[in-house]
Amino acid sequence: MMEERTNLMHMMKLSVKVLLQSALSLGRSLDADHAPLQQFFVVMEHCLKHGLKVKKSFIGQNKSFFGPLELVEKLCPEASDIATSVRNLPELKTAVGRGRAWLYLALMQKKLADYLKVLIDNKHLLSEFYEPEALMMEEEGTVIVGLLVGLNVLDANLCLKGEDLDSQVGVIDFSLYLKDVQDLDGGKEHERITDVLDQKNYVEELNRHLSCTVGDLQSKIDGLEKTNSKLQEELSAATDRICSLQEEQQQLREQNELIRERSEKSVEITKQDTKVELDTYKQTRQGLDEMYSDVWKQLKEEKKVRLELEKELELQIGMKTEMEIAMKLLEKDTHEKQDTLVALRQQLEEVKAINLQMFHKVQNAESCLQQKNEAITSFEEKTNQVMSSMKQMEERLQQSERARQGAEERSRRLQQELGGRTCTLQQQLSQLQEQCSSLEKELKSEKEQRQALQRELQQEKDTSSLLRAELQQVEGLKKELRELQDEKAELQKVCNEQEQALQEMGLHLSQSKLKMEDIKEVNKALKGHTWLKDDEATHCKQCEKEFSISRRKHHCRNCGHIFCNTCSSNELALPSYPKPVRVCDSCHTLLLQRCSSSTGS
Repeated sequence: MMEERTNLMHMMKLSVKVLLQSALSLGRSLDADHAPLQQFFVVMEHCLKHGLKVKKSFIGQNKSFFGPLELVEKLCPEASDIATSVRNLPELKTAVGRGRAWLYLALMQKKLADYLKVLIDNKHLLSEFYEPEALMMEEEGTVIVGLLVGLNVLDANLCLKGEDLDSQVGVIDFSLYLKDVQDLDGGKEHERITDVLDQKNYVEELNRHLSCTVGDLQSKIDGLEKTNSKLQEELSAATDRICSLQEEQQQLREQNELIRERSEKSVEITKQDTKVELDTYKQTRQGLDEMYSDVWKQLKEEKKVRLELEKELELQIGMKTEMEIAMKLLEKDTHEKQDTLVALRQQLEEVKAINLQMFHKVQNAESCLQQKNEAITSFEEKTNQVMSSMKQMEERLQQSERARQGAEERSRRLQQELGGRTCTLQQQLSQLQEQCSSLEKELKSEKEQRQALQRELQQEKDTSSLLRAELQQVEGLKKELRELQDEKAELQKVCNEQEQALQEMGLHLSQSKLKMEDIKEVNKALKGHTWLKDDEATHCKQCEKEFSISRRKHHCRNCGHIFCNTCSSNELALPSYPKPVRVCDSCHTLLLQRCSSSTGS
């Protein structure tokens, strides 16, 4: 399916390019006989048929792309005119012809890209008609819609009347896209060899398509032979039925003749009886009044019987005429049915196969939908858990910061208060020591004056007692200082533990951010990357070399830019692609760094 999608996308690029080049040479106005335009419609039809589900009905199998095109009328009311005009065309009898007429009218209105974009935006509706790996369901569909925007420059003058759109053969003519070796300029031999190899690849692809068409035609011939055999059997059965109906008609005719003969005989008998009775009546009138009345009653009854027999004869004659009319109608119906059966039997086998495929694909789609719904619910639960844990961690951080700020302010205040008290106490101690020294000198010098100075000694003793009390207070303050220092050490331990907790929280936050980035990448991958169009890129983004037939274009599945083969030869498994896909060199290094950082954290 991937190879078919890429091949169809490349063919669409080539057909659009050739169509635009030919249109520019003709003045941008095209007719229905223009060969590149016909090939564009053939390629477009193949793109719309890619991955189309087969529908089954009692008539047969039906695989046409007109079903998804009818959705445009519901999604975009501007397309109602196209749908009504296509349905009103009496020449179109198949769904394929109606789909081709719809494409013609959309191109004439210059809205083909807009209508297909509306379809691709509503992929949940297209899933009823296409498989999940179809071209219209993947990224190649958006690329083709971007290519079709360039066709709005053209003026197409197409006439649908008189054209047999039902029986056109949708085969791609690759000869329009092949290049002649003689037209090449005098370049290097290597470039010529590459061009010849490209042409050889195109010819091989053409042969492959032709072999596929031959196989399809052989399968169709086998189906037609089977339908012909079935039709012959049905015709033999119909002829047998007609013979049986003719025999029944002959039997009814014989029965009618027998009934007529019986009625005539009965009438003659009654006439003879009446004559005999009249003769006897004339001979013997007397005493036969009672007999006359009885005979009269019998006559009335026989007349009634005769009337009933005549009515039955008329009914049988009418039945005979109706049978003849029915035979004529049956002959006409058989001729008409023979004509319709030829067209209907072709669709019988296709519809049967489509029904089987649809049944299996519906089961697969239901299982895939259940898995996707479970994955989405699990992702939502994980995101909710991560968000709740983030909120709780932020609240804890705020609380720890507030507690830390309060503890720092308290420690600063206590340090300031302790510093002031220690300074004052040291000053007082220095003063007391000076006083003690002066008193000792005075005591030594004034031993003789003890008596006069006893009062002063008592005062000094009182002051010394006060100083002792203050010293005891100083010792209490020292104990308080020790306790405060112990509290400070405990607070420092708590701060260190909180810092370790903050570091662990930062690690958890970084891991959760990485998970969130992975989830966002998955969501982006599910929504679809914004890819560059092939027409916009003429040079490689990394090496800036010009693209050619030998140097092909390749999209990076991560960033969506276009690179050459040498700059995008790496392959990695992305969240949106479980298998390793093509990635450019820069995205390859970034993804490896991200993986190493996530493993290290």
